[in-house]
Amino acid sequence: MNGFSVSASSPSNIAIVKYWGKHGNQLPNNPSISFTLSRCHTETQIKVNENGGENYSMRFLFEGKESPKFQEKIEKYLVDNQKYFGFLNGLDLVVESRNTFPHSSGIASSAASMSALVLCLLKVEQKVNGSVAPLDMRKASFLSRLASGSAARSVYPVMALWGATPSVAESSDDYAVPLSDVVSPVFKTYHDSILIVSNKEKSVSSRVGHSLMNGHPLAEKRYATARENTERLLQVLKNGDLDAFIDIAESEALQLHEMMATSTPPYKLMEPNTLEIIDLIRRFRRETNIPTCFTLDAGPNVHLLYPEAYDKQVKSFINDSLLVYCHDNQCIDDVVQQ
Repeated sequence: MNGFSVSASSPSNIAIVKYWGKHGNQLPNNPSISFTLSRCHTETQIKVNENGGENYSMRFLFEGKESPKFQEKIEKYLVDNQKYFGFLNGLDLVVESRNTFPHSSGIASSAASMSALVLCLLKVEQKVNGSVAPLDMRKASFLSRLASGSAARSVYPVMALWGATPSVAESSDDYAVPLSDVVSPVFKTYHDSILIVSNKEKSVSSRVGHSLMNGHPLAEKRYATARENTERLLQVLKNGDLDAFIDIAESEALQLHEMMATSTPPYKLMEPNTLEIIDLIRRFRRETNIPTCFTLDAGPNVHLLYPEAYDKQVKSFINDSLLVYCHDNQCIDDVVQQ
């Protein structure tokens, strides 16, 4: 086998029903549903050569530079899950990765970066085995989940569901399933304008945040609500009810941060400008009847969601009223991946 290279890109995603709290090996305590984005993605390439030995070696570069912290994360992932990656033995790997969005923009990149890595590794497996079959996306979702929980959803376009849900027979805690075939056309036009309130590293990581759900006094109620909202949202996505979508999206975002505020110890990731932007979005919606809404990830930045039909009006609203509350007037405009 001669040396070869493989490449893949994978996007970030933004959850509407939030995953917060896990157990076992990256298994979710409640199901989640997310939009898959298109412009905020990670591009990864792996250059492969045989080394004549029984083990593999790996070197990792992020945007052309050594990244010991991320290399250590990848190495741990491969060691912890070595039963799936025996095909790497005897190979030297050079992994090069870059983001299409600023690394300091406050956008969580683990879903994009780890799913892009997994897609590349599966392409390496195909090359080693001489396979020309299409990639097994369920396997890609499964292995991505082991690397970063929300990465399980990034391998599918439009929208994905991760977590066992009674009304979706194929659903599982082990991997995500695509929802593109059951989503009303209006949701396939959605924009996500990401308003960067802060580009600083979070004071409490998502890993720690998930762990603080263990023993949380409101945890079981939260998980039950998320399961109910998952079933509700599945129906909303089918029938195109934008008012109900707004209700679920905003409620889920605020519940996520309520869990943080009532953890032991309590903490907050929203900032004053986060709340200012939320208030302005709600006022804009009341005054114009344009179906904009917000959601939040585990941080201070605001995701402004809206259908393509209202792009011009919403862009004017962002420029006139919201950018002043953003770090360096920064807003990243993304759209749902088709």
